[in-house]
Amino acid sequence: MCRLFGMTTGGPRIHATFWLLDAPESLEFQSRRMPDGTGLGWFSLGEEPVRDRAPVAAFKDADFNAEARNVVSHTFVSHVRYASTGRPEVHNSHPFVMDDRLFAHNGVVRGLDDLGSWLSDVDRALMQGQTDSEFVFAYITAEIRRHGDTAAGLIAAVRRIAAELPLFALNILLAESGRLWALRYPDTHELWVLNPRLEKPGPARHLASDREPGQVRVSAHREACPAVVLASERMDDDPGWRLLAPGELLTVDGLESSSAFPFDEPAHRLTTADLSPAESTSQT
Repeated sequence: MCRLFGMTTGGPRIHATFWLLDAPESLEFQSRRMPDGTGLGWFSLGEEPVRDRAPVAAFKDADFNAEARNVVSHTFVSHVRYASTGRPEVHNSHPFVMDDRLFAHNGVVRGLDDLGSWLSDVDRALMQGQTDSEFVFAYITAEIRRHGDTAAGLIAAVRRIAAELPLFALNILLAESGRLWALRYPDTHELWVLNPRLEKPGPARHLASDREPGQVRVSAHREACPAVVLASERMDDDPGWRLLAPGELLTVDGLESSSAFPFDEPAHRLTTADLSPAESTSQT
């Protein structure tokens, strides 16, 4: 499946180099199994969302490597893609940007014709690609605009999608300047959270022996700054990683986190037997 990464410090601008490049299960390392796209998003000094995307694996992308080492921000959203809908091309790579928000997703949502009918011409004008992820984001953006509140719009959109459309998984990272939302829905794929509160640089940590072997870089260090980190899998063996519960919507405002469970089970839940060969391959 595609891999998600998000991080916010609540204010201080830092590098995300450890998590993107140097961790035992860094996004670069994960991209060796996710060949169809790479993207990194952050917020500029003017608090505008910035992103760079490419339809290649992160470990082959010189721009991703350079930005991972040089960009500083208080909030990052990154994604490595294994395509299920939409061909590998730049406009289908995550993260997406709409209305000053960054968005990345993994999973499968069907019924895109129906979902598209929920969008106005204004909503559609924000789209550039063909993925289910971008359709979902366009609808979430429309609901946020309608409700005048990010959390309320996100919840309303996911509730309708879950009630009316077939879905396999809907794991989401949504970021705006100063706030980050993470959703694990339902229980198909994992999504993990870590709150490292380092007072001095922390050493790189290898993963336990029951994990897929990573690359131990003993010279790599995590920056000494409180942060909240979200990832599709544990990126090192820090014992503080917590698996989000199925249906958990985590809100990070500054460094204050809160969880809610506002969703019922999907009304039309897909199983692996329902997926096409391309979808099935992308979701393993």
